[in-house]
Amino acid sequence: MKKNIIKIENLKREFVMGNETVRALKGISFSVEEGEFVTIMGTSGSGKSTLLNILGCLDKPTVGSYEIDNVPVSNLSKNELAHLRNEKIGFIFQSYNLLPRTTALENVELPLMYNASVSSRERRERALEALRLVGLSKRIHHTPNQLSGGQQQRVAIARALVNNPVLILADEATGNLDTRTSYEIMALFQELNAKGKTIAFVTHEPDIALFSRRTIVLRDGHITKDYPVENIADAALALAQLPKEEELEANS
Repeated sequence: MKKNIIKIENLKREFVMGNETVRALKGISFSVEEGEFVTIMGTSGSGKSTLLNILGCLDKPTVGSYEIDNVPVSNLSKNELAHLRNEKIGFIFQSYNLLPRTTALENVELPLMYNASVSSRERRERALEALRLVGLSKRIHHTPNQLSGGQQQRVAIARALVNNPVLILADEATGNLDTRTSYEIMALFQELNAKGKTIAFVTHEPDIALFSRRTIVLRDGHITKDYPVENIADAALALAQLPKEEELEANS
């Protein structure tokens, strides 16, 4: 039996705004097992962003419990939460969040800077290996402005992998990318999942959700659907079936 990486029970999150109480999450429960690839979907106002912040240990629930890798987060201090984030979660953002004047290698090394037990030599070796995994071994000395959007997102994925986290948490990771590059990134996520990585992927794009193994749909603070994806799309195959750029130019 696989262990739970995410376990949420009766989770509620409320915000007081003036004289009003906004109930962003209204008692949701679900778990994610080790090795799952789950998409979390929802329109604006569904509670998706609130849930993402709680999953990423950036916020705490008002009521209910959240455990990541069997660690309850409700009573942790800010420092303990920061340590937990750095140790157990690899974040990937829509806007990449790379340091602009810093090379790909240095960007990937960054999370390890906060780990005193990792030597500078090991830090470099682990960053190089993470960049190799995402296919950027020949771009390690390039800064973000020397990389395409897809390459920048690959650097962000390598940075998320470098600490060997138990959970990869991606927030609209294909939101700024064209179709071809989106499929390239989803193919990479599928490769990582095939190697055992647990992934929670937040998106509003139904076609992107087809590349995951399971979809959770939020609406008005409730989970309205939670189902396995029956016909999982193969991102590498979908990429191969896209018309080549030369063909598009010839037909334009």
